[in-house]
Amino acid sequence: MKNLVLAACAAMTLTGQAVAQEAPDTLVTILTAPEPQTQLMAMVLAMQAAEQGATPHVLLCGPAGDIALADAPESATAPQPPLDLSPKALLTRIAALPGARVEVCAIYLPGMAAGPEVLMEGVTVAQPPAMAAAMIAPNARIASY
Repeated sequence: MKNLVLAACAAMTLTGQAVAQEAPDTLVTILTAPEPQTQLMAMVLAMQAAEQGATPHVLLCGPAGDIALADAPESATAPQPPLDLSPKALLTRIAALPGARVEVCAIYLPGMAAGPEVLMEGVTVAQPPAMAAAMIAPNARIASY
């Protein structure tokens, strides 16, 4: 009986710790989806997390990298309902937030045979060791689309 009570107390302690976790310092958003609606929703949620105190760190790979181009395609710049915002417009706002990081995958630009000069202001090229560190940081959460 004593062992059962100890086991129950241990289980309650572990459950209490999981519930009492602090809010994350950083939301790492990894976006690869080509659809403008998905891209915009990822930016909406990153912005909402920022408004709730998390620092946004956005990694754009594959077709999603196109929204970070200075000369982005229409799919990245066309307003989406119901907010009448484009993925690029909201990404621009996120990039301007204090502490925010917006990066394209390290292989995105070489795949286009382009350099960082084609990126919009506030966007850099991710360094894999630093990105991996951001992803496994103890007080970070990851959202992937």
